[in-house]
Amino acid sequence: MTELLFQKDAYLHEHEATVVAVQGNEVALDRTCFYPGGGGQPADEGTLQASGETFQIVGARKDGDEVWHELDREPPPSGTVVTLRVEWDRRYVLMRTHTAMHILCGVVWRDYGAKVTGGNMEPGQGRMDFEFEQMSAELVKEIQEKINVEVEERRPISVHFMPRAEADKHPDLIRTKVNLLPEGIETVRVVEIHDLDTQADGGTHVSHTDEVGPIEITGYKSKGKANKRIEIKLDADIF
Repeated sequence: MTELLFQKDAYLHEHEATVVAVQGNEVALDRTCFYPGGGGQPADEGTLQASGETFQIVGARKDGDEVWHELDREPPPSGTVVTLRVEWDRRYVLMRTHTAMHILCGVVWRDYGAKVTGGNMEPGQGRMDFEFEQMSAELVKEIQEKINVEVEERRPISVHFMPRAEADKHPDLIRTKVNLLPEGIETVRVVEIHDLDTQADGGTHVSHTDEVGPIEITGYKSKGKANKRIEIKLDADIF
């Protein structure tokens, strides 16, 4: 089982670990700060260093209880102590982007009661689809103003864990139209933006909303009768 260090400390981006399994060019480690991708957030990139040799981590994925890190060539053997380094600039922009998506989701849910039907992100930009019957330039402008107020409020962001049975009693923790939590999950990770948004989530986030910086809504479009897309962008160079 890989200990998921990123779930408790998103700012950790360098640490030692031990190789516990090897298959092809992939290694599983006893612990990792690398986010393996999921929920619309891409996997982290970075390096693995062992015995003075540096390997590029070109992919990461979660399979059951293990996180597999794909290297650019034949990996070190099981039992090797390695040093992991996440490409921090990219990770931090992704953290800001993911939090921006939650701010958008929180405002839309609070003020319009619309659930999420889909979403995706890359460093500095993302898109989210909502159950809106109608979308207009006036509404988009209103939403942009509201989400930037939440950024300026510097709301703290925290993470906690709860048993699946307890989480199932709080349907608002799932903001997607379809519940995407796998049946086998016994403990649910919850990300809370104080006084704005609380939802089940596995990704990495900043600690306060003001770290996101200004959010620009760059476009909107209809994706169906009750499915409207909002596209956002951050200033990737302000931090």
